Amino acid sequence: MKTKLIASLVIAAAGALLSAAPAAAAVDADAAQALAKKSGCMKCHAIDKSKKGPAFQKTAAKYKGKTDGEAKVTDAITKGAKVKFEDGTSEEHKIVESKDPKEIKNLAQWILAQ
Repeated sequence: MKTKLIASLVIAAAGALLSAAPAAAAVDADAAQALAKKSGCMKCHAIDKSKKGPAFQKTAAKYKGKTDGEAKVTDAITKGAKVKFEDGTSEEHKIVESKDPKEIKNLAQWILAQ
């Protein structure tokens, strides 16, 4: 009898802990857009139209459903790799003006949410 009671209490406690666990943090769109502007991203990118670089919506579509999408976008905004444009020119991609991993993750997730 005690074993059943203890098992029931353990299951109830585990359920309570799981339901109280914080959900994944939502994207802070205002902070992401501010960082994108501060970093000069909007000079070459827009949300819904291609400029010198692809629209963020196009980038989001490219990585939709891919497990490495966030990592790829994070690399693109933090490593300064050489990028090729549709007009055939190339240059080093600008690096985001933040060293804060949370801000960088938020920006990458915001881009992928477009």
